[in-house]
Amino acid sequence: MSRIGKQPIPIPSGVQVTLDGLTITVKGPKGELRREIHPEMQVAVDDGSIVVARPSDRPTHRALHGLTRALLANMVIGVESGYSKTLEMQGVGYRVQLMGSNLQLAVGFSHTVDVAAPDGITFEVEGNTKIIVRGIDKELVGQTAAEIRKVRPPEPYKGKGIRYEGEHVRRKAGKAVKTMMQ
Repeated sequence: MSRIGKQPIPIPSGVQVTLDGLTITVKGPKGELRREIHPEMQVAVDDGSIVVARPSDRPTHRALHGLTRALLANMVIGVESGYSKTLEMQGVGYRVQLMGSNLQLAVGFSHTVDVAAPDGITFEVEGNTKIIVRGIDKELVGQTAAEIRKVRPPEPYKGKGIRYEGEHVRRKAGKAVKTMMQ
């Protein structure tokens, strides 16, 4: 039995879960999320919790069991409290501005890079080098943060670029200077 899959997901107060065939809908104070469940997984909503069961012990069913439970748990947490990812910019002249709901990045190119906010995502800027990506869908928050980081990933020699908060960038030594022999 999957250690993750067999755990029931508690439904907090203020969150409503509806199961309609293979579609599960989770509504909460932050918004509403909807997801299609794999047809071979059995999901039941009973007395304040969601329970996921699998039909057999086949490896594909075992993998889907834990995955389905984790995705549903992320939906419940998302509509209750939401998710956020923080990105930091390091480099001389690197800065970010909020233009309406979109971001404008100056990261050493000859032009600025505009990043549009997808539906369900909001951006916040602290100072001019810190970006906070917020939303209720964990996958969308992570994907949006990864796309922003991809504009200028941190490079290993000087460490310049966009990185996640707390991310450690392994630094490389530059070229060794050859000493003059006389």
